[in-house]
Amino acid sequence: MSELMKGKVAAITGAASGIGLECARTLIREGATVVLVDRARERLDTLCAELGERALPLVVDLLKPAEVSGMLPRILELAGRLDIFHANAGAYIGGPVAEGDPDAWDRMLNLNINAAFRSVHAVLPHMIAQKSGDILFTSSIAGVVPVIWEPIYTASKFAVQAFVHSTRRQVAQHGVRVGAVLPGPVVTALLDDWPKAKMEEALANGSLMQPTEVAECVLFMLSRPRNVTIRDLVILPNSVDL
Repeated sequence: MSELMKGKVAAITGAASGIGLECARTLIREGATVVLVDRARERLDTLCAELGERALPLVVDLLKPAEVSGMLPRILELAGRLDIFHANAGAYIGGPVAEGDPDAWDRMLNLNINAAFRSVHAVLPHMIAQKSGDILFTSSIAGVVPVIWEPIYTASKFAVQAFVHSTRRQVAQHGVRVGAVLPGPVVTALLDDWPKAKMEEALANGSLMQPTEVAECVLFMLSRPRNVTIRDLVILPNSVDL
C-alpha cells in the first residue's frame, strides 16, 4: 500500500458490485475514505463491515431524482468532505433494435444518462466552491466505437462522453477535473444478458477483463498531479480488435 489517496474522500455510485466495488476496495487500500452509494441496503452494510471503518454505506435509488439531488448533504454528513465523485452505476442492454423493448431502454437510459448527470449536478457546485475535486465516469469503449450488437447502450455512452468532454472544459478553471475510464468488456453483472455462447467464447479467448484491472486504471487517473487531467482512458483486452 502506497497510500496515494490518503486523506481523500470518494463517493462511488453502483458500489455494491462489479467495477464500483473494486474501485472502492482499491481507494480504501490506498488510504481513502469511500462512501459506497447503492440501493442494495443489506449488501452495502455487509460490504462496509468487511471493508472496514473507512467504508461508509449510503443507500440511494438513483432512479429517484429527489434522492439523487439530496446526496451531497448525506455524503458530507457521513464523511465530512468530498474530493472524488465516481459516477459508476449503469445498466446494459444489447441486441437488435428491431427486437428491443423500448421500456427497458428507457430504464437503462435513465440510469446511464439522466441519473449520472443528475448526480454530478448534485455534487459539482460543492467542488467548484472548494476549488478542487475529481469527477470520474465509468464509460465504455462503446462511447467512442459504435458497437453493432449494442446500439442503445452505445448511444448512452456516447452521451456520457459528450458530457465529460464539455463539462470538463467548463469546470477546469475551478480546479475540478473531469474524466472517464472506457473499458472494453468486463466480467460484471452487466453482461448477464449476453448470449451463453458469446460469453463462453469470450471467456475462452481472453477477451474479457476483470473489475480489478479497471480499478487500477481509475487509481492511476486520480493520482496524477493536479495540473494533469486524464480525460479518457481506454483499456482493452489484447484480443479485442477495436
